[in-house]
Amino acid sequence: MRSNLLSILYILFIQFIFFYPTTELKSQEVKSQEVNYYKDIAVIVKTHCAPCHNQEGLAPFSLLSYEDVASRSNFIGYVTKTRYMPPFKADIAFQHYKNENTLSAEEIQLIQTWISTGSAKGQKKQRKGDPVTTDIHQKNAPESINVNDYDISVGMQKAFKINELGKEEFRFFYAPLNNGASKMIKSIQFVPGNKKLVHHSRIMTDTTGSIAGIDGISESDTAVYKFQTKPLADNFLFGWVPGNDKIVFPEGTGKKLFQGSNFIFNVHYSPSPIISSDSSFIRIKFTDKPVEREVITLTLKEDNIANLPFIIKANQVATFYMRSAVLTQDISLISIMPHMHLLGRKFKAFAATPSGDIVQLINIPDWDFNWQMTYTFQNYLYLPKGSVIYAEAQYDNTIQNERNPNKQPKDVGYGWGTNDEMMNLVIYYVAYKPGDENKPL
Repeated sequence: MRSNLLSILYILFIQFIFFYPTTELKSQEVKSQEVNYYKDIAVIVKTHCAPCHNQEGLAPFSLLSYEDVASRSNFIGYVTKTRYMPPFKADIAFQHYKNENTLSAEEIQLIQTWISTGSAKGQKKQRKGDPVTTDIHQKNAPESINVNDYDISVGMQKAFKINELGKEEFRFFYAPLNNGASKMIKSIQFVPGNKKLVHHSRIMTDTTGSIAGIDGISESDTAVYKFQTKPLADNFLFGWVPGNDKIVFPEGTGKKLFQGSNFIFNVHYSPSPIISSDSSFIRIKFTDKPVEREVITLTLKEDNIANLPFIIKANQVATFYMRSAVLTQDISLISIMPHMHLLGRKFKAFAATPSGDIVQLINIPDWDFNWQMTYTFQNYLYLPKGSVIYAEAQYDNTIQNERNPNKQPKDVGYGWGTNDEMMNLVIYYVAYKPGDENKPL
């Protein structure tokens, strides 16, 4: 009896040692094999990567197909695990935004598992009527980056020749439209013709028809002053920097494009060692629904700084503070866009209401000159009449700042050049309507 019992225990022991671990291992293998591109990874790439990584995007390569992603899988695994990509600089613990682009811990782990288990392709599920393709998106009209979603395209009248002198260029370009009637803009997108050299652009509108001669003139040319004697219809229609793809205004609102408008592009070109060219343009979609409220631009600039002069002394870390005028009406904020240059390290903005409440707008604890965005709030942000908007920005003009363009730090003041500095805050808003606080954008 005892011998039989020992035999049974021995058999059970052998089964426990060999059978159960093997079963568990097989279970893990099956689980790993279940992670594949089409089932798990494609949706992550489509949502977080493809809007920039496409044929017309700002990113240097496309990620629209399995082959695109699999060929760079190790690189993708590293930049997502370290959260270097996708780039999103605002602190979402300070404020939330509609266009947040961050990966969850679960998404990062899925990518890691997919890579470590061989980057399986899986099988794409075909919906009825879909053509057979290995791409995430259809080549010509992917849903999240629909390049045909615009009504007009207006660009430079001729290609601009960028010289090979290795110096920055700041040029004005006149892009004629002369529309016959005022219209309301639903969305606007700037498309750089030369992705490597177009650094940023400011889009303005003129209705006087008197400054067409500014086309191609350098900002440093004193001849520009004779074209700046009359006020512009809109001195900030849209601002483009890397990361700021386009702006889409909420339903029931629109940015006004006045009758007889022509566009002025103020374009900054990075230094080039070779002769090159640029033919940038904008795409505009107009609203097809009634517009109840016009979108207005509120811009805080260097003359709003309280502790002038705006000079960052060599070998010093400096903080500057700015404030808006007191708001004369109730408003609802749509979006916010800070702007600094290479010495910038931190940027924070908030509003104080007449009752003493603080409305947090944006906090960027680690400023990146190479990735700047218009941050759209999740809901309208209500600011009552009497509120004041404040901002503070920190600049590091020491050798500890690896982005400092001067190996031997020197005093830096205001200027449009990359090696100069700026402190701007651009806000789109509309007149307030009761209930805006709970209305998603």
